Amino acid sequence: MFETIAKGFVIGLLVSAPMGPINMLVIQRTLNRGWSHGFVTGLGAMLSDLVYVLTTLVGLSFISDFFDKYEQVIQAMGSIILVLFGIMVFRSNPLREWTPDKLPRETRYMRDFVTSFFLTLSNVAIILILMGIYARFSFNPLADGSRFFAAGLAAFTAATFIWWFFLTTLVAR
Repeated sequence: MFETIAKGFVIGLLVSAPMGPINMLVIQRTLNRGWSHGFVTGLGAMLSDLVYVLTTLVGLSFISDFFDKYEQVIQAMGSIILVLFGIMVFRSNPLREWTPDKLPRETRYMRDFVTSFFLTLSNVAIILILMGIYARFSFNPLADGSRFFAAGLAAFTAATFIWWFFLTTLVAR
């Protein structure tokens, strides 16, 4: 059981920690809007990563037809989102005076969560990365039963949660 938890934790860090567009988005929102907005953005990415982990562990064969059928659409949508994100980041000026949104706070948090969730979800290549990581670590908690499956998922979730917590805390200082 400990081995499954350790592997799940390491995989969670390996998936969350690489500096890509989502980490940059979290850093930008933390700097511009504060710790809580950056952390909520990270939680949206965490949920999306968890969806991919579940998808990959439960069985890629069940959804591979869907990805094969809509691969170009998914890639096009993901590319558009990344380009728009890049333009938005390029055009933003973090040095100018920041004014708060006129939206209610709950709406802003939901917006931060949902945008990071869908931006992360648009990266279907994560499935290939996860398959490679699973193979490298011989990570298959389903083969050992539901307790191991739950422990592996909990460890993965804890690792990603800790990553987003520490990243936003470090950036907010």
